[in-house]
Amino acid sequence: MEIKKILSTLLVAFLVLEAQAQTARWQQRAEYQMEIDMDVETNRLKGTQTITYFNNSPDTLYNLYYHLFFNAFQPGSMMDVRSRTIEDPDRRVGSRILNLSENEIGYQKINSLKKDGNDQDYEVVGTILEVDLSEPILPGAQTVLDMEFEAQVPLQTRRSGRDNREGIEYTMTQWFPKLCEYDFEGWHANPYIGREFHGVWGDYDVKINIDEDYVVAASGVVQNPKQVGHGYNGDKKGKGKDGKLEWHFIAENVHDFAWAADPDYKHTITKVPDGPELHFFYQTDTLSENWELLPEYSVRLFEIASEKYGKYPYPQYSIVQGGDGGMEYAMLTMITGHRSLRSLVGVTVHEAMHSWYQHVLGFNETKYSWMDEGFTSFASNVIENILFEENQYNPHIGSYNGYVRLVENDMQEPLTTHSDFYTTNRAYGTSAYSKGALFLMQMEYIVGKQVFDKALLRFFDEWKFKHPNAMDFIRVFEKESGLQLKWYLEQWIGTTNTIDYGIKSVEATADNKTKVVLERIGHMPMPLDVFVNLKSGVVQNHYIPLRIMRGEKDNEFARINMVEESDWPWTYPEYSFIINQPIDRIENIEIDATYRLVDAKRENNTWPKDNPVTFGDGPAGK
Repeated sequence: MEIKKILSTLLVAFLVLEAQAQTARWQQRAEYQMEIDMDVETNRLKGTQTITYFNNSPDTLYNLYYHLFFNAFQPGSMMDVRSRTIEDPDRRVGSRILNLSENEIGYQKINSLKKDGNDQDYEVVGTILEVDLSEPILPGAQTVLDMEFEAQVPLQTRRSGRDNREGIEYTMTQWFPKLCEYDFEGWHANPYIGREFHGVWGDYDVKINIDEDYVVAASGVVQNPKQVGHGYNGDKKGKGKDGKLEWHFIAENVHDFAWAADPDYKHTITKVPDGPELHFFYQTDTLSENWELLPEYSVRLFEIASEKYGKYPYPQYSIVQGGDGGMEYAMLTMITGHRSLRSLVGVTVHEAMHSWYQHVLGFNETKYSWMDEGFTSFASNVIENILFEENQYNPHIGSYNGYVRLVENDMQEPLTTHSDFYTTNRAYGTSAYSKGALFLMQMEYIVGKQVFDKALLRFFDEWKFKHPNAMDFIRVFEKESGLQLKWYLEQWIGTTNTIDYGIKSVEATADNKTKVVLERIGHMPMPLDVFVNLKSGVVQNHYIPLRIMRGEKDNEFARINMVEESDWPWTYPEYSFIINQPIDRIENIEIDATYRLVDAKRENNTWPKDNPVTFGDGPAGK
């Protein structure tokens, strides 16, 4: 009897520990201190870096890895070769790296590396620094890593660099030796070939010495505003020592640090009510009038995003003219500025929303690019729909159409594909941005809008600063909805199966009712909303759950009667149901009049053919 009690107690203890392990995933931490001296004549910098690294893992670490991103901008690098040999080269890169001269290439050179005061052995292998530790880092231990390094800023080619096409002198992104992330999956020491990033949570304390004529924008909050001036202290310009000025920034609980510098930056500040300060850095030119209108839109976007997707947790966000398009970084974005107002607002919205998904939740976007880019695109579509008062019921039709074109051209690749390994840029772009956004759009369709909105906020609140993965997301939505949803993740993310349902027949029955026969043509199963529009003006939604869901969603539409039909076992190719109305009283029938079901061939979704059900002010997306 005593043995049974002991075993029972041990079992309970084991289950408690397992549950705690699942809910409190460990994470590494890196606290950076850096001092940089920039030579604007040679476009080179020298730097010192001290990292206090916390091994919060249960593993003993015998090696360390750093990213050396600037090394990608050299002829013969992996990025150079990939950019020239992929089927559809990025027009921003192409053969540009191949043609860089010696004073135009980028590099990062390590002059010394010490661990707790002792020299370490290391080797530079392309864009990765491989470190063979003299003494391992034990579980729960911390260590201090001291480095001296130098770098040459490449001519701006992709994201980083000097002298971009709009005349911004320095876009300093992915510019310093950066520790690779180590998590429950091990090291993420991916070479840089032009796509996405992943990093370790920590704090950054950075001092940048640069000619006093330059204005610097950076991640974090400036610590010496009176000294640097330049918009931080009225119009007064700071004066430095020997013609240089030190800019001191601190960014807390981020996984990256970026900065930009230009002598012609105009710097303005506005405040989001109950939110962050917004800082704008841009050149005054013929298009600067659009930048002068941007703060009003930006304040509104932060208000909407904080209400719908979770409160922005940092004290500041900067919108900076630089780079080669739009790219998100911790607490700031780099965007090109010579744009129409709509384009300028659009790129700002998209890059700002990355702050929620890449820089607060911290998705591993190298592995889950569809989560980072897709969730960001979904939120951007919603916010732009509000900002520009477009009033579309479904603002994701552009993502829908882009995905369907990819399917029609037989160019799909599974979303489980690592971002670097897509065989075409088009497949990557459409998959990560469009199909990723449609993952959320269809999730709303599956669980219902009210549950979806609550679950998305819950996901943000529960997983911010924790690098969640796809299964973490699904579990939150399963808990909030009460439905089983892993089948959806497996099908939409892990396969290239498409959705295609059709209305096979609509016939009168002997008892003066109407029988509808549906068919599943595509390989991916989904629940169905089948809208029936009666000639009286009444609209019904005949809702057909999948059996594998183990439940049903609630009625989403107050003015539409939902008729809950029996579950559809997904292996059955056909399904029928009865409408309790004579066929001559039915105006039309449509599978999913909201256009949230990503049916790859909608021409068989209506009866009579090409006669869609009116939904709201008209067929959704039309």
